[in-house]
Amino acid sequence: MDPKPAVAALRFGFGRRPGEPLPDDPVAWLDSQLAPGLPGPTLPEDLPTTLPAIMQAALADTARLREGGMGRPNQGRIMRTEAEAALALAIAGPHGFRERLVAFWANHFAVSRARVPYVAGHYVREAIRPHVTGRFADMLVAVARHPAMLAYLDNAGSIGPNSQAGQRARRGLNENLAREILELHTVTPAAGYTQADVTEFAKVLTGWSFAPAREPFGFVFRPTAHEPGPKTVMGRPWPEGEEGGLMLLAWLGRHEATYRHIATKLVRHFVADDPPPAAVARIFAVLRETGGDLGAAARALIRLPEAWDPPLTKLRSPHDYVLAVLRALDAPPEAAERAFGALQFLGQPYWSPPAPIGFPDRAPEWAAPEMMVRRIEWANGVSARGAGRDAAALAEAVLGPLCRPETLRAAARAGSAREALTLVLTSPEFHRR
Repeated sequence: MDPKPAVAALRFGFGRRPGEPLPDDPVAWLDSQLAPGLPGPTLPEDLPTTLPAIMQAALADTARLREGGMGRPNQGRIMRTEAEAALALAIAGPHGFRERLVAFWANHFAVSRARVPYVAGHYVREAIRPHVTGRFADMLVAVARHPAMLAYLDNAGSIGPNSQAGQRARRGLNENLAREILELHTVTPAAGYTQADVTEFAKVLTGWSFAPAREPFGFVFRPTAHEPGPKTVMGRPWPEGEEGGLMLLAWLGRHEATYRHIATKLVRHFVADDPPPAAVARIFAVLRETGGDLGAAARALIRLPEAWDPPLTKLRSPHDYVLAVLRALDAPPEAAERAFGALQFLGQPYWSPPAPIGFPDRAPEWAAPEMMVRRIEWANGVSARGAGRDAAALAEAVLGPLCRPETLRAAARAGSAREALTLVLTSPEFHRR
């Protein structure tokens, strides 16, 4: 049996659901998931989903606390509802490849819901999701102007030392956003930038802020906080004002070092922990030829021979593993609540990486013995809910020809249906994609 249909679902998506038809043409099936206009998460009509509504909900929480009320009910509701809606789409939706791309880019441009709980969901919906098949430079600008990133990396209060505000304020220049854009999001230190470049870039971004308590409740450029005069970053002059920042971001977003960096990360994520140089070179060439077209890069990824053979080269992260298990058990969208808790238990809390670099994408970081024991404990608990299922049939349905005979034999010898299901869900092949 041809393994490519199974590989398409496992490697490029989050795994198969029982009864989901195998595509006759796996590449065309994945191509179809890059089409524009595919639905995003479904959110309740009464949930604040626009930036003005979200900011006003945050203000209401603050007013409640000032009046002696307990907690921030809007914060918890907005964050959990957004997160569970995104998880529900990954668990029950038919477009796993697109959802994986959303997760990949959200991790590349990581923020933490612990720091920005009200707007983390909006950030993924509006700054990441619309751009996953667009131009990288456009996503970079959307990210850099979003309140979530401006708050997470402390740029909202960054003030030029020679600006009007800087001459009378105690606060000063903050380099966090400039540093992470250069180091993590675009060119990386391989491009040879210096600390002086970081400082100058931070000056370019002074005045980039947002309005949390008044219109427009989103990005604003504050001229009085902006460092006056031209700046030089990586040997090039950039004009003052908001336009200088937009020009510099556009240049970084189209830089060859940026293309090489994101090509390497894409191949590492979709092919192997140690990216094959030829595969990286191909994705880099596509990005350079298309001006950073991420849709073209995604289409090139699924046409890499290395992406299909050998299969199962990547260890599933806790995020991937939880979604794959719930999809294998044919879980409904409501299982998103369970997934949210499971990710916390397994060490990859949803939308909450420990640092701006995001969650790791290599096996050693997820393969520690205590982490694998937790997976087994969780899988055993989940198996109790699906104990009526035929474990061997489920294995063949979701893994197809990638299921090892040893796994089927172990399931057949199990002492109970629950044990058989646990053996399948914790088999070596189920832990990989």
